[in-house]
Amino acid sequence: MDFSRVQLSDDDQAFLGEARDFLRTHVTEDVIHRDRETGDNFDEGVHLALGAAGYLTQDWKPESDGGFNRVRRRIWELEKRRAHVPWVTSGTTAMIARSVEKFASPELKAEVMPGVFTGHIRLCLGYTEPEGGSDVATCKTRAVCDGDGWIINGSKMFTTGAHNCQYVFLITNTDPDAPKHKSLTMFLVPLDSPGIEIQGIRTVDGDRTNIVYYSDVRVDDKYRLGEVNNGWTVVREPLNVEHGAVEAAADGLQDVSIMMHQAGFMAAAVDKAAAKVTEPDPNGRRLIDDGSVAYRLGRSVARMEAALSAPTIFGRVALAQTMRDIAPDLMDLLGTAASLSVGTDGAADDGASEYVYRFAPLVGIYGGTLEVFRNMIAQYVLGLGKPAYAPQKKKAS
Repeated sequence: MDFSRVQLSDDDQAFLGEARDFLRTHVTEDVIHRDRETGDNFDEGVHLALGAAGYLTQDWKPESDGGFNRVRRRIWELEKRRAHVPWVTSGTTAMIARSVEKFASPELKAEVMPGVFTGHIRLCLGYTEPEGGSDVATCKTRAVCDGDGWIINGSKMFTTGAHNCQYVFLITNTDPDAPKHKSLTMFLVPLDSPGIEIQGIRTVDGDRTNIVYYSDVRVDDKYRLGEVNNGWTVVREPLNVEHGAVEAAADGLQDVSIMMHQAGFMAAAVDKAAAKVTEPDPNGRRLIDDGSVAYRLGRSVARMEAALSAPTIFGRVALAQTMRDIAPDLMDLLGTAASLSVGTDGAADDGASEYVYRFAPLVGIYGGTLEVFRNMIAQYVLGLGKPAYAPQKKKAS
């Protein structure tokens, strides 16, 4: 039985056509090429067009407040992915905007939210620190109260999109003597504040992220989100969304796993590999006619389909691990030409499997490493207790 089809109403079918036409018009080959060149995962022209057309408002607001209904939201999410809309900064903005709506003062919401919906204001995540690893609660960036404002000093790694954003959702330490989850305060810091320096870093998959330095950055108290030393409450909800630790919707109109956008690159690579191995060579022979090729390709497809079916946080782990596992197999099946990157003449599959090979390690790090998520599953789902990270004591001889 095919459960993939949903009967659309005439109005929803018309919306689907409108969405495809809009995305086809704005997400051009030039946009995609420029995004590969910059590694930004963001295009300002596309983003502003989405805002002007009202799509950002409908995408980010609940249905009760003028947003998409569930079916149209699903249509929109799938069409954005199929069109390869540069997505990262849009995603972080949506995630943070919900916390701004919930925890910001009326004055700050009035300053930020209208521009968020038009696309002129974008928001990025200021979590990870150079020595902090995946545990954002070990924050060392300090915010010290100074009259009616705060002075911030420290640095953050992997602040993706900072060079295209106007504010950073910044986690700071406001009480170094308190337990780590009770020492944190969140701010929405304007990125044009004096004392902020943004330096670009290119990752192995070609994307750009940033390290951001904060040197005596003064921010008014109005930019604080939530109560002092209660930042964990503010940051926990967007962290859960990023981790995929959220309840599945009862109507089923959502991605099975949090990593489906990234998994789309793996699915495209598998499809291109499958097409390539069925092409006959000048002698009429096809790679797929070799039993070992058929077996290895079939095994890769089976692993991918199993991972695509894994829900929520389980899927996050399964998809990232599967990308790591099958990308080398796909490249090996296609031969030396599969080592050429996207857009290179002679690439066996236009660089699809080579890109997944470079992208997969990053997918297993975004928002926390695979090891962290496996520990979360062990602790909170399987009830195996808190991991013991301290070295074992040696027995006395």
